[in-house]
Amino acid sequence: MYSRRSGLILGFHGCDKEVRDRIVCVKGEVLKPSENDWDWLGHGVYFWENNHGRALKFAQDLKDNPPKGKENLIKEPAVLGVIIDLGYCLDLLDSKFLEVLKTGYNLLCELHKNWNTKLPVNIANEEGELLRRNLDCAVIQTVHEMNKKLKKAPYDSVRGVFFEGNDLYENAGFKEKNHIQIAIRNQDCIKGFFIPREFDE
Repeated sequence: MYSRRSGLILGFHGCDKEVRDRIVCVKGEVLKPSENDWDWLGHGVYFWENNHGRALKFAQDLKDNPPKGKENLIKEPAVLGVIIDLGYCLDLLDSKFLEVLKTGYNLLCELHKNWNTKLPVNIANEEGELLRRNLDCAVIQTVHEMNKKLKKAPYDSVRGVFFEGNDLYENAGFKEKNHIQIAIRNQDCIKGFFIPREFDE
């Protein structure tokens, strides 16, 4: 009854300027979903919710530190703006969906036990931040497969909050890089693209 998210939200995607301009200007152009084993919210097209600055920083960091052994896809960092309707959302800010995720985890454990294979693990960096979330990705993908097997409606999107970075100040309950991310699985949820205006201070 309360699973569909009402209202439109803004999302921001850090990318190369050429990609942004092509998506905005070419009719029918779509973004390529991420399908890495370590994607934080499973497979989908990723956006920072209402966070233009974070999307730009992501693109700048990717330009300065391209993935090892891969071509640098960012020549000129830019931000693509989108208007999103989350639709039927696996919203991990909602306790109901956290229970769904727990069920997915239990099913994944059972499958690996039956196959006598190792469960994926999340991998932390030196600061203890989980930057490669192989386990979380596998759990979320299991939830999607579970829905498919049970002939339930597929989730259009996945939404999660992440507490990342150093403490904002001494003894703070906030981190420097706290953010909400969205993974769009059904690109019909994207109602429009735009080039964000630069803020003039």
